[in-house]
Amino acid sequence: MNVLFIGDIVGKDGRKVVKEQIPLLKEKFDVDFIIANGENAAHGKGLTPKVFQELLSYGIDTITLGNHTFSKKEIHSLLDDYHLIRPVNLTPKEGGSSLRIYPIQNKKIAIMNICGSVFMEQVSEPSYHAVKALLDADADIKIVDLHAETTGEKITFCHLYRHDFTAVLGTHTHVQTADEEIWDGCAFISDVGMCGPYRSVLGRDIDEVIAKAVDGKTTRFTVASGEAIFCAVLIQIDDDTNRATGIKRIQIRPELK
Repeated sequence: MNVLFIGDIVGKDGRKVVKEQIPLLKEKFDVDFIIANGENAAHGKGLTPKVFQELLSYGIDTITLGNHTFSKKEIHSLLDDYHLIRPVNLTPKEGGSSLRIYPIQNKKIAIMNICGSVFMEQVSEPSYHAVKALLDADADIKIVDLHAETTGEKITFCHLYRHDFTAVLGTHTHVQTADEEIWDGCAFISDVGMCGPYRSVLGRDIDEVIAKAVDGKTTRFTVASGEAIFCAVLIQIDDDTNRATGIKRIQIRPELK
């Protein structure tokens, strides 16, 4: 089985590049299931019903979130949708599900969304303790979107649970790391990266970020515009053991003049 995990989608240009690349990658890699992190997909922060439906129309099977889950009030109308997964340890904890199980190729694939606890707000418990439901889940394949700030927390989490899960995939920092690895049948990467404006600071307007960082100005952190980078990973899973046998980093940069 081949699972494609798409990194944090940022704004309209991020959505555009995802729409363009999905059919190409599905054909090239014979993709069976697609997961995407969509917590920044609507105007760079949060998710709306319109953008949610747009992402599903691209062929994405399920969408995970992160610390900006509740940035748009409209999210509450989406939380119970079968194709949306919210962080298990992000408050408020009412509404939605942090664990969903999908049938694919006569198997059950469980996806869980967890927020890291280092440098994160509104987190009710450490990531290491928030996984019980996934550990107990009746599923053949178990994948975690660990939406966390620090590489150390993500790497530690992977080694703690590498025998229990098929993949532990980091999101949130928007910069793809080069540490993809298979640990005892568990695919890991510290951060999948983002799908968003390439000439930016993590998807935000460069001048605005500099104005805030250097001059202390109050800014809106406007989403940058322009050609977008596409970041994802392809997880190859053995059909007999349900363990990961490969993880391939995908990074497609725009050709800028």
